[in-house]
Amino acid sequence: MPEMIEVQIDSVRVHLMTPQRLVMLKQKNSERYLPIWVGPYEAEAITVALQEVEMSRPLTHDLLKNVFNAFNARVTRIEIVKLQNNIFYGSIVADLNGKEVHIDSRPSDAIALSVRAHVPIFVHPAVMDEAGILPDENLPEGGEKPVRSEPAPLSEEGTERLSVFEDFLGKLNLDQLNDDDTPDEESPGDPKKKK
Repeated sequence: MPEMIEVQIDSVRVHLMTPQRLVMLKQKNSERYLPIWVGPYEAEAITVALQEVEMSRPLTHDLLKNVFNAFNARVTRIEIVKLQNNIFYGSIVADLNGKEVHIDSRPSDAIALSVRAHVPIFVHPAVMDEAGILPDENLPEGGEKPVRSEPAPLSEEGTERLSVFEDFLGKLNLDQLNDDDTPDEESPGDPKKKK
């Protein structure tokens, strides 16, 4: 078996258009990243553990860690072992009385457990080769920023919704306000103006 690549959690990111979250794993001693999409609950479980937030009652991943401890099993590492049809496959590796046990797991659950058990995360080289990314990979040669294309035209419904803001902005008379956001001296409602 090829040597596994150790990674660490770089960040948990929010996608504003979907409920999905993105866990960014960074290869140790390299600038290569492995992005893994996870659900909002799994992302929350990872974030809570990373921030060391104390909960009054154990969450699911805390419970899983407690079950391992109750059966004298020690989680030793987490592995992301396969990528098939855009689905990542993970494994929780535990030591049970000197015997190494591999437990099939979603990577999101395995990562949430790794933070709680303070164990390393490893990725199979084939997975990293297929899905890993480098930060400068998307820049054209010469390091220039990509050219921005024109935004797609708005639908009729979108145009109607934005027209409310256009109307509001059109009615604003910004010339009436000076730098202090107080009425201008020529304003008829100014109490300081003497007649």
